[in-house]
Amino acid sequence: MARSFDSAVSTDTPQGLGFAVAAYVMWGFLPLYLKAVSHIPAAEIVAHRVIWSVPIAGGLLILMRRTGDLRAALTSPRTLLMGCLTAALISINWGIYVWSIAAERTIDAALGYYINPLFSVALGAILLGERPTRTQMVAIALAALAVIVLTVEAGRLPLAAVGLTVSWGFYAFCKKWLPIGPNQGFLLEVLILSISALAYLGWLTARGEGHFGAGATDTWLLIGCGAVTAIPLITYANGAKLLRLSTIAILQYIAPTMIFLVAVFVFGEEFDRARQIAFPMIWAALVIYTVPMVIRMRAGLGR
Repeated sequence: MARSFDSAVSTDTPQGLGFAVAAYVMWGFLPLYLKAVSHIPAAEIVAHRVIWSVPIAGGLLILMRRTGDLRAALTSPRTLLMGCLTAALISINWGIYVWSIAAERTIDAALGYYINPLFSVALGAILLGERPTRTQMVAIALAALAVIVLTVEAGRLPLAAVGLTVSWGFYAFCKKWLPIGPNQGFLLEVLILSISALAYLGWLTARGEGHFGAGATDTWLLIGCGAVTAIPLITYANGAKLLRLSTIAILQYIAPTMIFLVAVFVFGEEFDRARQIAFPMIWAALVIYTVPMVIRMRAGLGR
């Protein structure tokens, strides 16, 4: 029997915890895969992420017999328009992320995903009139100060971190208004993006600049981009339905923590003085933001 939404979020389940942790761990290891294709331009990698995600996401919906919602979405101008917006935002996010790994800015990528929950709170306050709590305001201010420290020390904004934060924050915000489930929404997005992705790859092939088919290793790695893109997203979507929001709020820091550790201890990126000051500020901000939220959620669910 399928679980109702209400029961799914009132308690944590072992299946939900397994799905969610697996998804975040896969995202945490993703930089290792992207480093293996870092010699390929970011736009080409994103195009392959899109194209090879389509059969995986489509096959899942067919197995689940949930294609009806997608057919309805494809005939709704409003849903298609919102799908185009979320598709554009996620492609920008993917592009920045892929570029940051190749450009040895993996630590900045981790920073971007650490800041994202705080940016979402600020976005809700600005666009939806939501009133952040005092602790949330302190956390946001501390994160902003950390970005200022990095900017002053480097003489420029940490563009990869800011770009990932802003693109994912607006993607998550707009995704709330997409009137279909997460799996159907993901397939809709990659279907929309596949038009331009196929055109771009066709243009590269015509110019003899594409990496697909040029060698067995690159070809299989590019095909695998679909799996490393779609599987974690689908796994997370199924896990989130079986966990409390407070649990998800804690688990979401697994991925950026793993990305940070991979950047420092595997890729050997420099953890300089500015980062040694800024990252503890970010971690403190996340503690200030998360702990009161978890306490409130647990208290509310315990009534």
